[in-house]
Amino acid sequence: MKKGLHLIVFFFATTVLAAQHNDSGHLLAGAAEAIINPPAGTYLAGYDQNRKSTGVHDNLFVKAVVVANRQNALALVTIDCIGLPYPVVQQIRDAVELKLPANVFNAGHIIISSTHTHSGPDVIGIWGQDMLHTGTDSSYMQFLINTATAVIVKAWKRKRAVVAKYADSAFGEGWVENVSDSLEIDRSVGVVQFTTPGGKNIATLTNFACHPTFLGRENTLVSADFPSGFYKQMNAKLGGINLYMQGAIGGWVQPEKVARTFEEAEQKGKALAAVVSSALKRSKMLEGNEVSFSSSRFEMPVNNKALKQMADTGIIRRDISEGTPTEVAWFSIGSAVFATHPGETSPLYSFATKKLMKNKGPKFVLGLGQDELGYILKPDFFDPGTKLHAAPYLTSMSPGKKAGAAMMQVLADLAEKNDGR
Repeated sequence: MKKGLHLIVFFFATTVLAAQHNDSGHLLAGAAEAIINPPAGTYLAGYDQNRKSTGVHDNLFVKAVVVANRQNALALVTIDCIGLPYPVVQQIRDAVELKLPANVFNAGHIIISSTHTHSGPDVIGIWGQDMLHTGTDSSYMQFLINTATAVIVKAWKRKRAVVAKYADSAFGEGWVENVSDSLEIDRSVGVVQFTTPGGKNIATLTNFACHPTFLGRENTLVSADFPSGFYKQMNAKLGGINLYMQGAIGGWVQPEKVARTFEEAEQKGKALAAVVSSALKRSKMLEGNEVSFSSSRFEMPVNNKALKQMADTGIIRRDISEGTPTEVAWFSIGSAVFATHPGETSPLYSFATKKLMKNKGPKFVLGLGQDELGYILKPDFFDPGTKLHAAPYLTSMSPGKKAGAAMMQVLADLAEKNDGR
């Protein structure tokens, strides 16, 4: 490289870092990932009971990005599974705190979202041999907790000064549909990228809403579904660690009019990666370098007798009562604002959550964030005589009619506390 070009690159890098510098110091980020494939014979989640894995088609991952400045830090994690229950999130936090004491990193600032693949292990319990036996395997769950802990710690240790950019696009027209309510869907794609000052990709966060259900109930091979193709293409194009962050998929936001094959899943995942790569070519600088985190632990109203019974008998390994502990998080990285939903939420709640966000930068809603409490549906699904498709099934897998309003009230309180930022 010629001397003049060296100077231009140096000037650009230092200018960008200065633009993202204030009393909080430079924005830092580190990322890591690990494979979390279960052994053959593991009960698979998402469709019918007694569906056991017979091998691995493509790898499942836990991926983490730690973002920090001099004043604060958080860890954003995504896991290829049906949905990690809140008690397991707490176990991971406890395990991280043993590795990174509270005076080093606040483990309460760990956010965990699940991709919701239906070709991964049963981490909840309801897809075992039958409705009398749990489908979760204690040894695998401990492996998952240990691996997620190690990945978060590794990401923490890899922190370095970064440049943060964001981009947006849309995807899924013609094949991603809200089967229950076709007029209510969010096909937006949100992206945040962290690079070295020289432009090398450290990590990307991509937020998009679609059930990973290309692979149907007949499949018995472990797979991340379409996120697998997304991971492969993003890795090939950008390098670094690339996270798929699920959006609001309640009310059956899923692929329709597609082939139910591995090839189709991979093709659509790669197509999403192409959209992201193209959007990043016109990316904008993420303003500021603030890192903030707020969360609220609250009791979700649960009026589903079947869920309570499965918890009472140990099929679901958590306490479920009329007030079930869960959590939502509200956090920001620079001018980007994020919120979590503790289950599969109707797109209505995604739009409502984004409306609470008063930032001028990108807005992200992470479905299955911090918990998987089933379908958190708009009240119309529970009305007698409703014509919304599959309402009887969806409501049978929901905490109840009051869940959405309860979640939104907590999010509104957090938004007010943070001035919507």
